Amino acid sequence: MLHSKKKKRNAAPSGFSRKAVLPLVYLTLSFLLMILPLDGFVSSVKAVLGYVFIPQIRLSHSAVKYVDGVSTTVRELLDTHHENRQLRQEIEAAKILGAQAEMVFEENERLTSILKLQPSRPWKGTWAQIAYREPSQWNTVILDKGSRDGIQPRSAVISVENGVEGLAGEVVEVSESTSKVLLVRDEDFSAAAYLSPSRDEGLLVGGGTGAVRLRYVPLLSSVKEGDRVYTSASSSIFPAGILIGEVSSIRKGRSFQTALTVEVTPVISSSALKEVFVILDDKGKK
Repeated sequence: MLHSKKKKRNAAPSGFSRKAVLPLVYLTLSFLLMILPLDGFVSSVKAVLGYVFIPQIRLSHSAVKYVDGVSTTVRELLDTHHENRQLRQEIEAAKILGAQAEMVFEENERLTSILKLQPSRPWKGTWAQIAYREPSQWNTVILDKGSRDGIQPRSAVISVENGVEGLAGEVVEVSESTSKVLLVRDEDFSAAAYLSPSRDEGLLVGGGTGAVRLRYVPLLSSVKEGDRVYTSASSSIFPAGILIGEVSSIRKGRSFQTALTVEVTPVISSSALKEVFVILDDKGKK
């Protein structure tokens, strides 16, 4: 028992001495790091020892590595964002080119159908394109041809839509290089017309924003929806037999009614008009 107590008393100074020695070692190393020169092998040793024994240096090194990694990540994100923006721009450009190609294809199809147009009669005339529309007069258009191309006022104007030839309007003003056309839907437009198959005649008038009407149709006419309306031989402007449109409705039932009024859907759409054929042959009128 006494022997073991002596061992314990002898062991205590050894542990205590180790605890006291470690701070002395650290102080000695720190002192050496301070007084030794900063070049050559000593500098490398100081750096290694400082990294090992000074926590702040390790933390600073980790922070520097972290910041360097963050900056690299930020650069990569910025590069990716720039590449994505370029890709979006290229996609938008491709969409625009695709839409333009589709428009050109449709234009070629329409022009091809126009070139294949065979008028129901051998009319003499000239093709012209719509140059522009007057904003204040939507039912009038300006053509890119005029008097030097043989166009005169009161010339009949036809067009083709979905492969069907039909009346578009009449020329009302002419300059040397342009012509103004009053379209069928304009409220100032009028033309003598007849129904098929009944052959009953009436006066076709435009309605502006409203419906095109055929007025003064005989009360006992056998007209029905779907009947076709053509220009009449009694017209002073238009050759006979030009298709105008189809009957969409018939007004009946009014008291003391002496004639029918028929609503007509024109075969040529004013809003879709691109090219027209101006009839120049007055001999075509009968």
